[in-house]
Amino acid sequence: MAPGGRRGGARLLPLLLPLLLLPAAGGGCAAEGGPLEPFDALYASGVEAYYGGDFAGAARCLERALRSRRELRAARLRCRRLCRAQVRLEEPGPGTGGDLRFFGSVLRRAECVRRCEEPRLGAVSRHRAAEEVRADFQRRVPYSYLQRAYIQLNKLEEAANAAHTFFMANPEHMEIQQDLENYKTMSGKASLIDQEARQHMEDYSAGVRHYDREEYELAIELLERALQGYYSEDEDCQLMCEGPQRFEEHEHLDYKAGLYEAIADHYMQVLACKHDCVRELATRSGRISPIENFLPLHYDYLQFAYYRVGDYVKALECAKSYLLFHPDDEDVLENAGYYEGLLEGTVDPATIKPRKVRLTLLRRHKLESHLLRVAAAGLGFAYTEPVRPACAGPAAHSSRTSSPCPSPVNPALCQGMFSRMVLCLSSGGPLLYSDVKFVYNSQQLNGTQRVLLDNVISEEQCRELHRVASGIMLAGDGYRGKTSPHTPNERFEGATVLKALKYGYEGRVPLKSARLFYDISEKARRIVQSYFQLNSTLYFSYTHLVCRTALSGQQERRNDLSHPIHADNCLLDPEANECWKEPPAYTFRDYSALLYMNADFEGGEFIFTEMDAKTVTASIKPKCGRMISFSSGGENPHGVKAVTKGQRCAVALWFTLDPLYRELERIQADEVIAMLDQEHLGPSEMNINPKDEL
Repeated sequence: MAPGGRRGGARLLPLLLPLLLLPAAGGGCAAEGGPLEPFDALYASGVEAYYGGDFAGAARCLERALRSRRELRAARLRCRRLCRAQVRLEEPGPGTGGDLRFFGSVLRRAECVRRCEEPRLGAVSRHRAAEEVRADFQRRVPYSYLQRAYIQLNKLEEAANAAHTFFMANPEHMEIQQDLENYKTMSGKASLIDQEARQHMEDYSAGVRHYDREEYELAIELLERALQGYYSEDEDCQLMCEGPQRFEEHEHLDYKAGLYEAIADHYMQVLACKHDCVRELATRSGRISPIENFLPLHYDYLQFAYYRVGDYVKALECAKSYLLFHPDDEDVLENAGYYEGLLEGTVDPATIKPRKVRLTLLRRHKLESHLLRVAAAGLGFAYTEPVRPACAGPAAHSSRTSSPCPSPVNPALCQGMFSRMVLCLSSGGPLLYSDVKFVYNSQQLNGTQRVLLDNVISEEQCRELHRVASGIMLAGDGYRGKTSPHTPNERFEGATVLKALKYGYEGRVPLKSARLFYDISEKARRIVQSYFQLNSTLYFSYTHLVCRTALSGQQERRNDLSHPIHADNCLLDPEANECWKEPPAYTFRDYSALLYMNADFEGGEFIFTEMDAKTVTASIKPKCGRMISFSSGGENPHGVKAVTKGQRCAVALWFTLDPLYRELERIQADEVIAMLDQEHLGPSEMNINPKDEL
């Protein structure tokens, strides 16, 4: 919960660090009964019970928090659906007072919704959770607490399912990956349950698997069920958008908009939310981009599957439905013509129409897009229609060629390369610290969005950090225990910020030295955000202190790399000269940095290459205090040359502009630092605030 307030911080500090240093919260988990208890209050109570060692209470409250959130959504959907059916919005009449019929129906519907919701939910204000809490639930953080509580209660199967549910939305979480393997072994379960799975997405994936195995009848059953689920979820998504909206640019008491401006301001937020449902329903948990061409793919698979089972009427119906999205797709046009030929003499192909609900969705989506553009142009409403690159469907009976996506269809109805955030590609901002030395910019490093700096930390800080590293690092940390994840000729060791603080609290390393790791990573983040002139907050995505050590007797005639050429947020495809921004790549990473701690080793140069992964564009020799930073995409393929003698150490940092992908351990470490400062247990020896802007 962000995580969380600081009530009880001093009292719980001795428990906090041993229990993975999770953030504290307050409140009580009251007995059930009466109006639905707010899920955020139950969540806070569960976390506090966890800190206090009451794992049964923690599990009970966290389970209730998750159930309360589901029940809240269900109650709102039920009431909005009921009142939409019972109270029809009237059309305004002509002349003075003509709008009274319309606004009267609006008032009656509002009264209907309130009368329906209040017996179960109580006052509406009880269920307005903070944005940070909503983000925690979106990232499934309660399941992270739950799986640890279940372990303490020896409920291995429940722990395994909770960990799996969390992992499905947090695939980058290294610790959970290892936990899952352990749970499978301990509980004897090979398959786990995602307790927040979206049924339409599960049915679609299962249908595609059967299609690939040429089990067409099963594929049809699941894909048709997936379509029904999709349209049901779309209706629910539309209804949920009718809730409260945020007016970030206005203080309530200073809000001076007139009647129609206020209505337009609120309605445009609702409309933008509804317009985004197509993308939302096509996006897997924990992913940024929707599945490319998601909704049309159902019909593409179905048209060929129906053909293979001999149902040519359905095959033609689905082909025509697909062509609503991609009217120029030559393969499906050819298929449709073939199906018409098969039906000749038995059924008039002209009587077979595309499915009506699909046509309705397309028309609605186009109208939404039109209204949003009108509002953006005429009212200054901040909205940008996503870029629509070309669409490419899957292979059915033959290879698929690209076809343009008819504007203004959402990318989730077309290509999945949906831009989460447009980065402003600028650089050269202030370095914030007077002792930091600029070395090379992007042009001098023969690339884009790159910078090389020296003196980010001092020689003494390098030595101190190296001493900390020797006391906390574990072989294979961050790589599921693999001691040589990239090359068999080197040993890989690592540690996180949270682990350093835990060891410091336990006295295994000096606490002030452990704090240094936290402080220098924060200093690096500030420098990167400032230099690249980012106009939004840069968050930690992952922070790792890493050392690579050359293994004796294995260095002769080495021709491998210490770390192969790769990009940090996409899958590098050198042969195609492309970088695919899709899982399992960490697509949410936006900027990267490496802060070096030493130079007393041989080899280990950091290199940038072209996308062919062969042509080196820049080579950098590490040394104490040197930092290389760059944008994380395919514009910056990079790797590390073989370390042939000695040990090479650095602080590796990955950053994101999306707060939903903040590093969980960093959030926990922030809370620990705040409490340590409050208790005067770990004063920083390093001022991470800018000394003076250059």
